[in-house]
Amino acid sequence: MTDEKDSDGRGGDENKLIAERRAKLSELRRRAAGGPQGAGAGGSAFPNDFRRDALAGQLHDSFGERSAEWLEANPTRVTVGGRLMFKRVMGKASFAKLADRTGQIQLFLQQEALGAAYEAFKGWDAGDILGAGGVLFRTKTGELSVRVETLRLLVKSLRPLPDKWHGLADTETRYRQRYVDLIMSEASRNVFRTRARVVRYLRDFLDALDFLEVETPMMQPIPGGATARPFRTHHNALDLDMYLRIAPELYLKRLIVGGIERVYEINRNFRNEGLSTQHNPEFTMLELYLAYADYRDLMDWIEKATRGLADALYGAQEITYQGRAYDLARPFRRLMLEQAIIEHNPGIDPLALRDLTYLRKCCEQLGIKFEGEDGPGKLQTAIFENTAESALLDPTFVYAYPAEVSPLSRPNDADPFIAERFEFFIAGREIANGFSELNDPEEQAARFRAQVARKDKGDEEAMFYDADYVRALEYGMPPTAGLGVGIDRLVMFFTDSPSIRDVILFPHMRPESG
Repeated sequence: MTDEKDSDGRGGDENKLIAERRAKLSELRRRAAGGPQGAGAGGSAFPNDFRRDALAGQLHDSFGERSAEWLEANPTRVTVGGRLMFKRVMGKASFAKLADRTGQIQLFLQQEALGAAYEAFKGWDAGDILGAGGVLFRTKTGELSVRVETLRLLVKSLRPLPDKWHGLADTETRYRQRYVDLIMSEASRNVFRTRARVVRYLRDFLDALDFLEVETPMMQPIPGGATARPFRTHHNALDLDMYLRIAPELYLKRLIVGGIERVYEINRNFRNEGLSTQHNPEFTMLELYLAYADYRDLMDWIEKATRGLADALYGAQEITYQGRAYDLARPFRRLMLEQAIIEHNPGIDPLALRDLTYLRKCCEQLGIKFEGEDGPGKLQTAIFENTAESALLDPTFVYAYPAEVSPLSRPNDADPFIAERFEFFIAGREIANGFSELNDPEEQAARFRAQVARKDKGDEEAMFYDADYVRALEYGMPPTAGLGVGIDRLVMFFTDSPSIRDVILFPHMRPESG
């Protein structure tokens, strides 16, 4: 990948190369300031007067099919700029590869044409940022190239580029030094291009349905909208403890009360929880709310949007994730949570799934921890999460969650034990959570009080009592459905990424040792 074959980019070799490059930069500074030879007097070692008029990808698109004869008969002069990724010096002529945001273009350099600039080029390093001007032509091997007539060093790179990435240590480095990962890996750059396309598609989808995109507070006096442990901070001017939001839900539903009947937000949430391949304490969510709808409408919406995304990204309904094919054209499965427990726990008594004593015994046999105040709904959910969730590979809606673990959801009229709530799974992980919203202010107040009681007993994820939200409900919120979609996990699926860190530009990590 580079011309520095004696180094793997680590340890003593790296330190030696950095020292050599710093010496080169010192010489550039001396010349720019007007050294003994007066070369470059009054200039800069980091000039900013270069402008390019062509990008590598555009050149390949426009001239990639042109013959050598056509290029010779129609001379096209271009100015390109980018990072030097490779060079091969062959006496009085050399080849180099220059990379910009669209790809790479080959440079052909000759001592006769460039003079002193050619001699300087021989001492430049992979990673340096160059500007070059010249005429397009095709080499004997048929590669579109620029025959360079002018050449400048724009930025001296002080650290050597790695030859390759492999092994666990290098995976950690990719996350810590994303800038190097993006320099070296087209695949990594494509992940984040796809991520941007996913978000753009969802925005366009919702905007076409007359949803309004909004922004709600990131710092909140009361963290609400989910059962999660928040990050806490302090506002000095107000002398007020505040929390990074765990969800925008309660603010978005205030807007439903206010008459904004279709509303959404795509933004960050923060939850003071552990790190894993599926969890990052700072993550991106799409939350949307629409009046005069219920949770079944949202399941239909997700199914349509997921297929639309596949078409928009790949023009196909079959997606391969981690070696397994997923057929999105087939109807997505829908099953009740209790049904999922029965399917994935042979021998469990389906008639005792709401019996507290029986569920405690099941949890003990399965090695699932629980608290004394946990009711049957909480235990049911724990059994589902520990035994069934990871086995839900094909797109699946699991609905009828217990009302006990759904403090903001509307209870089912025919069976108050369950809520009108679902979660959406692909590849064994939750992608979305949606429900018919609880709009009874007195019932919501009672549930908040129950959550506070749990918090008083030590449950750090239990909700606070939000009196203003209850007051908003007292003005009347129309029947409403709400949905949260984990953007990071959705992007993982559509980019075949095994870890959430692969789809977050700068994931949180432990401090570097040493």
